[in-house]
Amino acid sequence: MEVLVEEAVEVVAQPDGEAPMSKEDFEALARFRFAVRSYLRFSEETVREHGLTPQHYQLLLAIKGVPGREWATVGELADQLQLRHHSTVELVDRAQGNGLVQRVADPDDGRAVRVVLTDRGQRMLSVLSPLHRDQMRRMAQALTPPRWGPDAAGT
Repeated sequence: MEVLVEEAVEVVAQPDGEAPMSKEDFEALARFRFAVRSYLRFSEETVREHGLTPQHYQLLLAIKGVPGREWATVGELADQLQLRHHSTVELVDRAQGNGLVQRVADPDDGRAVRVVLTDRGQRMLSVLSPLHRDQMRRMAQALTPPRWGPDAAGT
């Protein structure tokens, strides 16, 4: 079934009150997506150069980034990493096998388990996270999402 480009464009519904996407809107989206992908590629290459997988770095960062505490549950990590529970369990298993994290019984709930960073996991974060912060600083303008609508005019 052949669909002409003009017909395909007409099928795209715009949210209520929104103007159709302009050429500049598409260019802004493309620039932002390129910047995000460039940052992710930097991250993937950097963590691999330091002997970690990108998934392990993301796991370590998710644990360290929990507000107000130094541990996380597998469920919280699954949510933070946007993974299924069983995939997160497997990731934690591999990270534990590599000495990056450990499971600790929750003193307040005998059924629950906390995932905490080991000294090795802490050291890896202390090396890798400043590199990521510095890269984000260099890319700050490119990683700023485009602004849309009437308030974006003149900015």
